[in-house]
Amino acid sequence: ITQEQFILASQSLHLQRPGCDAVYPVGLYGWRKRCLYFFLLLLLVTMIVNLALTVWIIKVMNFSVDSLLLLRSEKNVTLNARNDQGHLTGQLTVGPEAVDAQCQRLEVRSTDGDRLIFTADEDEIIMTTEKFTVTGSEGAVFRHSVETPLIQARTSEDLKLESPTRTLSMEAPRGVEVSAGLGSLRISGRKDLHLESTEGEILLDANTVQLGNLPLGEYVASPAQASQEQTVYEVCVCPSGKIYLSPAERSSSCQAMSNICLWS
Repeated sequence: ITQEQFILASQSLHLQRPGCDAVYPVGLYGWRKRCLYFFLLLLLVTMIVNLALTVWIIKVMNFSVDSLLLLRSEKNVTLNARNDQGHLTGQLTVGPEAVDAQCQRLEVRSTDGDRLIFTADEDEIIMTTEKFTVTGSEGAVFRHSVETPLIQARTSEDLKLESPTRTLSMEAPRGVEVSAGLGSLRISGRKDLHLESTEGEILLDANTVQLGNLPLGEYVASPAQASQEQTVYEVCVCPSGKIYLSPAERSSSCQAMSNICLWS
């Protein structure tokens, strides 16, 4: 098509187009414009308040690179842990009077996190530290049995086992051994001291065996027969097992001193 034909065709189309002089404005006017400005202003105010609250929370809770998180409450602070189903699996409550932890297992680890120091569950409590120290004046109170292979005092300190109002018992099916490697062993009691062996024997093995404060028998016939300068005595035994002393003579004097056995 030539240029002249294109111009004529365009002019003919322009002549055939109906006239349209109306102008339609595009935009928001009136109350719609005011509502848009109001919502924009409200959004800006909300953003400013949110930013201010965020800064305030960071300041109050001490959020920083070098410090820890700080939580404050007039009543208590509770931390909950939940699983994928939303069920509560653990809870830690810090109150004004107590710290309450609810979980299946409580573990305390070393600073590097490799060594387990303390663990507790419903069945047992395990401590893996090399030393457990109780510094209270009353010590530690256990209402039931305590199983341990060794009870040892500190260096240069005494170990004392005491029952102030009841008895103290030591029992073992294969024997009980009490020894003092460098010192003496003393057993004392206010009343009777019983050494009993049901199937074996009682052995006193030492270079010197002393029996102090044994009663001294008196002559049945005449007490004047006893010598005031007697230094050697013989040990006599009553049928009941009571031991007493009798002045040593050429022959045994236990029969003459047997009045001790009458009161045993």
